[in-house]
Amino acid sequence: MAHINEGTDTPTPAPINVPDKPALEGLEAALNERWRSEGTYTFNPETSREDVYSIDTPPPTASGSLHVGHVFSYTQTDVLARYQRMTGKNVFYPMGWDDNGLPTERRVQNYYGVRCDPSVPYNPGYRAPAQPAKNQRDFDVVSRRNFIELCEELAVEDEKVFENLFLSLGLSVDWNLTYRTIDSTSRAVSQRAFLANLKQGDAYLAEAPTLWDVTFRTAVAQAELEDREVPGAYYRYPFAAEDGTQIHIETTRPELLAACVALVAHPDDERFKPYFGTTVTSPLFGVDVEVKAHPLAKPDKGAGIAMVCTFGDLTDVTWWRELELPTRAIVGRDGRILADTPDWITTTAGRDNYSRIAGKTVFSAKEVVAEMLAEADLLDGEPKKITHPVNFFEKGDKPLEVVTSRQWYIRNGGRDADRRERLIARGREIDFHPSFMRSRYENWIEGLNGDWLISRQRFFGVPFPVWYPLDEHGTPDYENPVIPSDDMLPVDPAAEPAPGFDEAQRDQPGGFMGDPDVLDTWATSSLSPQIIGGWSRDEDLFAKVYPFDLRPQGHDIIRTWMFSSVVRADALLDSAPWKHAAISGWILDPDRKKMSKSKGNVVVPTDALDQFGSDAVRYWAASAKLGADTAYEIAQMKIGRRLAIKLLNASKFVLNLGATEADIISEDVTTVTNPLDRSLLASLDDVVQQATAAFEKYDYARALQLTETFFWSFTDDYVELIKDRAYGSAGESEKASVLAALATALDRLLRLFAPVLPFATEEVWSWWRHGSVHRSAWPATGMLTSAALDADTGMLGTVGAALGGLRKAKSEAKVKQRTQVLSAVISGSEAQVRQLEAALSDLSAAGNASGLELRVSDGDLLVSDVRLAPPEEPVTPS
Repeated sequence: MAHINEGTDTPTPAPINVPDKPALEGLEAALNERWRSEGTYTFNPETSREDVYSIDTPPPTASGSLHVGHVFSYTQTDVLARYQRMTGKNVFYPMGWDDNGLPTERRVQNYYGVRCDPSVPYNPGYRAPAQPAKNQRDFDVVSRRNFIELCEELAVEDEKVFENLFLSLGLSVDWNLTYRTIDSTSRAVSQRAFLANLKQGDAYLAEAPTLWDVTFRTAVAQAELEDREVPGAYYRYPFAAEDGTQIHIETTRPELLAACVALVAHPDDERFKPYFGTTVTSPLFGVDVEVKAHPLAKPDKGAGIAMVCTFGDLTDVTWWRELELPTRAIVGRDGRILADTPDWITTTAGRDNYSRIAGKTVFSAKEVVAEMLAEADLLDGEPKKITHPVNFFEKGDKPLEVVTSRQWYIRNGGRDADRRERLIARGREIDFHPSFMRSRYENWIEGLNGDWLISRQRFFGVPFPVWYPLDEHGTPDYENPVIPSDDMLPVDPAAEPAPGFDEAQRDQPGGFMGDPDVLDTWATSSLSPQIIGGWSRDEDLFAKVYPFDLRPQGHDIIRTWMFSSVVRADALLDSAPWKHAAISGWILDPDRKKMSKSKGNVVVPTDALDQFGSDAVRYWAASAKLGADTAYEIAQMKIGRRLAIKLLNASKFVLNLGATEADIISEDVTTVTNPLDRSLLASLDDVVQQATAAFEKYDYARALQLTETFFWSFTDDYVELIKDRAYGSAGESEKASVLAALATALDRLLRLFAPVLPFATEEVWSWWRHGSVHRSAWPATGMLTSAALDADTGMLGTVGAALGGLRKAKSEAKVKQRTQVLSAVISGSEAQVRQLEAALSDLSAAGNASGLELRVSDGDLLVSDVRLAPPEEPVTPS
């Protein structure tokens, strides 16, 4: 164990230095500076794998806005990291910044007033305008390399905001271990991994139907989809059969009528069996299409027979592929109907009708087609209004189209049952916390309908590191891409010539063209263990941290970040990337609704940190179990603040009673002679055992609950019961016993609370101990068990309950707690009476009671017949 007890438990006890007025205010700034200067959380690379606990920290999008969810999930990770460090682990706890994606691209564009165009040459002396132009048409057009430089420049400022938040929150990150997903190291790792996938056959280029966002002009992966309920309508119109009959279909997308390639009905549907294998003619455009049978057709939906177009939705794609239908695409990448009339429309009337929709948006084309159908008296009744789910890009605001395009894919089991089962098995190598989250991972894999589309038609991002040779006609040879050598990475094919060519040959016959696309941001983020762990660059470090011990993340990105990371690790390293996955829940508003910017219910975390302090906010986050969606509760933060303040004040009281580091029990338990003191320490040992077991199961919330419950018993009952003895009223032996119990309990409580309340515990530690509580050992168990101490662990609870009964009687009588109890009866079981007899002197002193009668009885402990001394007469001023 590399560093347990570093700087603590020194042979010479630290002097006691308790402030007159302990306070939480100001602790964050002072202690963060101390921790950083002393390297309290610095990873030691001179280590072995068995001593390391490595964390694949989620890299936040620094260009995004701060959200209270950051506080919630990152605190939960930090609590686990602090526990592991105290158990002796050399914790590898990095922080990354995800600045490779649309949010950063937009922010850089708008902040500097620039647009990225990879075809523009790099300008090494470029400086962005002091003020961005008001109109995007007037933005500077810069190269991809210049754009990335501006991104990194702005990211520094954005990351400072997040870093300051995380520092004030007390994250025990090693700030020497940071990365950006767009920096040169990340780009090189991302390109190197892609080329390895390509070499192994796990990455491939294909022309296929692709989900397409017409606003962002980019392909979209299945994992980036979300269904949104939108209004629509069913339009009912007929196709003409060979025998002159009409076959009516119902569709929400009449604008795609010109792209129809077949009608499909269920094989068992008796209504359409006679038509299978025959042709029908489409209205308006006069194109013959075949009637096909397929089990995905739903007899009870619409007219029971579907119009298959290329492509209206993903079901169309399935039918097109499985029925081997022709491709008749009419929607372009801009979301408009193609301007040129397709050659499959041959009739004059059909070509004239097409000219009426050419160049229009799909929305306008729908209106025009509906008008034409009505004009031709082909529309059967009024459109039937409905609300139905439609695919959207998660960041988009228009429905997705399906277009045919050439894209890069990584095999993920969507088309390969064996690979799918292997990736499910990989997931079973990972311990999920909570365990039920594993089903979300497996359900996602089982529902995949295609491989992972990783290319994006964006300007900003990690470029695909390939070029294509051009033949004598200038046609690219996609089957034989030109690949860079490893020492060239990272490369930008849009700005650098292909190996063996010069720039003058770009886009020329016999020359080359660079791949114009960039990798999906998840294709780089999925390599976070490889990026920060040193894969392909520092194999010694990588061997010490990989597979990582922990991946913490939200449950909403299991399908994206988690699954894609497993796909990459499986293909590149034949392993699962981590041993454990800690899955956080969502933050809900007080009405139990998910917080989101669109709903206007997002809480800025700095408000809570300023109002309640970091330990209080951490307490709220650590009170929630992993996987649990949790309400933003100010009341819980108030409880956490009260706990932290009580820890300061109770610790001050204990130390002022005379407890010192020298009083802490290390081996010899004979100093503790009083049975109440022994009961306290044995009960504490039980708490340590249970809290340790909870932490080992990643249930930090249970560990906190156990510790907090004991703490309040310690402060409200035990400390009140032993005051008299601590001052020496029962002699030096009894005083030594209570001081040993106090010092030992305080020592262990500080260590137990340290992962959750790092600032308050470190402050108290500095009053009487050397070094940092966060480099001290997690409390050991065994020495203070009830057997070792010959203790009755139930004793403190019984005596505390009796003291509570006396207090209650005084409260109900509305007298001061120092009022003397002249007599009282305390009834309980034989065991309880024995416990009370053993602690009677402490109980009498704490309750200021002179005549306590103990009786054996059935039932619960009961304090009755309390007779109090007359209230003190107020002193009349002379």
